[in-house]
Amino acid sequence: MSEEVNRRNFLSIAAVTAVAVEFPLIGAANAQADKVAPAVKPGTHTSFAPFKQVDAGQLNVGYAEVGPADGPVVILLHGWPYDIYSFVDVAPLLAGAGYRVVMPYLRGYGTTRFLASETIRNGQQAVIATDIVALMDALKIPTAIIAGYDWGARTANIVAALWPERCKAMVSVSGYLIGSQEANKKPLPPKAELAWWYQFYFATDRGRQGYDSNRHDFAKLIWQLASPKWNFDDATFDRSAEAFNNPDHVDIVIHNYRWRLGLAQGEPQYDALEKKLAAGPLISVPTITMEGDANGAPHPEPASYRQKFSGKYEHRTITGGIGHNLPQEAPQAFAQAVIDVDGF
Repeated sequence: MSEEVNRRNFLSIAAVTAVAVEFPLIGAANAQADKVAPAVKPGTHTSFAPFKQVDAGQLNVGYAEVGPADGPVVILLHGWPYDIYSFVDVAPLLAGAGYRVVMPYLRGYGTTRFLASETIRNGQQAVIATDIVALMDALKIPTAIIAGYDWGARTANIVAALWPERCKAMVSVSGYLIGSQEANKKPLPPKAELAWWYQFYFATDRGRQGYDSNRHDFAKLIWQLASPKWNFDDATFDRSAEAFNNPDHVDIVIHNYRWRLGLAQGEPQYDALEKKLAAGPLISVPTITMEGDANGAPHPEPASYRQKFSGKYEHRTITGGIGHNLPQEAPQAFAQAVIDVDGF
């Protein structure tokens, strides 16, 4: 549930109406004729092939990969408190359509580790995006379709905005999520502030200790609140919860949320990138934004971010009680969006 909603979106009055199209779980109106993702029951798949590891930038990145090695690349990015199993049903659909699908654990999750013990455990938005560019360099991927939700959607937004030559197209759940510390200083209406309760909890030492001591139960609560109509079972949750046992997980999560509120400093080498992001850059790459009709996490209305996308664009609202973890709850709709945006 950690979408860093651009606070200006909460408070602004949208001047442009979003192109809102409702899609059921099965089918898509404008799918490419030769590439239609088949229907799949969420939870059909439960595992990946053995994970891979590669040194990239500051990290030794753990990732799963499926599909033909010479296929067009799709990079799928997860959020908090989730992991790459959000894409366990999406990946086979895309691989079947001919894509090479790469799903990395973000810093602080799963089998991803820092190469040096002295590296600052930094979770600010720019550094996570630079991790993905470094991964692409390490895997010799010049350009890719990048798709994600939550932290992953924000990271995709940043790569698309700052390195558009590396992003062929994008699928972003909850739209435009690039934020700034300055914008986050502005208080929200009380109801909106309530939705960010965990962010304020993490701002305290008690919150850090509480999250560290109760990672499993804390994350499960977030899943329930963010996707109130998703009846996931214990096995589904436990597969993802393993990723939170990463030794750097708590440090990254706490720094991420404290940085947003200006309670923790970023690193100077990212100041120039953050300055660009704080200006709210437009995204020119072809984009499909998505939203579940039952998303219980804080998220902006589609009309508030339509003007941020200057290239070919479409918004899809996915019906059927779909919550925050859209790829895992509606894998066919998410995979179809990736296939379709490739044809824009």
